[in-house]
Amino acid sequence: MLDQTTRETIAEELVRADRERAVLPRLTARYPEMQIEDSYAIQKIWSDRRIAAGARLVGHKIGLTSKVMQVATGITEPDYGVIHDDMVFESGSVLEFDRFSNVRIEVELAFVLSKPLSGPNTTIFDVLDATAYVVPALEVLNSHLELEGRTIVDTISDNAAMGAMVIGGRPVKVDETDLRWVSSLLYRNETIEDSGVAGAILGHPAMGVAWLANKLAQHGQSLDAGEIILAGSFTKPMWVERGDTVHAEYSGLGSVTCRFV
Repeated sequence: MLDQTTRETIAEELVRADRERAVLPRLTARYPEMQIEDSYAIQKIWSDRRIAAGARLVGHKIGLTSKVMQVATGITEPDYGVIHDDMVFESGSVLEFDRFSNVRIEVELAFVLSKPLSGPNTTIFDVLDATAYVVPALEVLNSHLELEGRTIVDTISDNAAMGAMVIGGRPVKVDETDLRWVSSLLYRNETIEDSGVAGAILGHPAMGVAWLANKLAQHGQSLDAGEIILAGSFTKPMWVERGDTVHAEYSGLGSVTCRFV
């Protein structure tokens, strides 16, 4: 475990890296004694400093909930990060490529809560009852740490690689469709690069939200009404470059588009 001073030093490094669009050496290479609890503490310090500077917490993201994502990253358990108001964009937005580092895209569903959720015993039924609607979303991954050799300890510290999200398509109530079978085609520059189905997220995307509520309870936190929860990706991370247009079509839920300049 790290002492509080070291945690704060690392959080400040990550604040600077975000501001300067820098990529840092792996934390676990420099601090081999780091543990997951250190990572979540560092993430919380980083988030609190951004909020103190004017950002507003609007939700959470869940990562590494599907087998395809665990295989792609070599990490075998889910993680979470926070979403601030300046990370949320509408479909059709033009995003500044240089705002992000190691830029990749994932296909997700976002749950918008109408009721709070508190662990430790949150179930899928609690999540469905607390959800106002579900909406298609793209997540923009933004990694400030070198990718080679990284572990979940590195990823969590870096806000689980959360950079931004793009929301679009058609919001639906949870009883309007079988969320397990929501499928998506992911395009880059009019070419299909990947596809997936939402059931790949722990068998049902709402299971990811239940996992999050229960994990947050271990840290004395909970989910509030109005929060946006990115439930996890059901495609592999897709690399994008400056000038790329990204488009995802969701069965029965419309589409989401963005462009990087």
